[in-house]
Amino acid sequence: MRSAGEDFKSTVMPPLKLQQDQVWKLDSGFVRIIRLERLSVRYKSFKDLAGRDGTHHETSKKDFTRLIKSGTLLDPESVRAARRES
Repeated sequence: MRSAGEDFKSTVMPPLKLQQDQVWKLDSGFVRIIRLERLSVRYKSFKDLAGRDGTHHETSKKDFTRLIKSGTLLDPESVRAARRES
């Protein structure tokens, strides 16, 4: 028989590893990780994948993970396809 703790563990998604050049889709647009360091993240936020206009930001890893918590990680192929469409 399974305990309640085991049931919970099976429903939680495995943690994702942050890497440079990852693109995340958020409600407000997109975020691309520019530089990833031990305690901080530099990222660029922009409205659409086709454009190069955006603003650079730097924040702690903790704040960045809170920012992307509701976002979706895009695979590199879909990012390349969106950039080719422009």
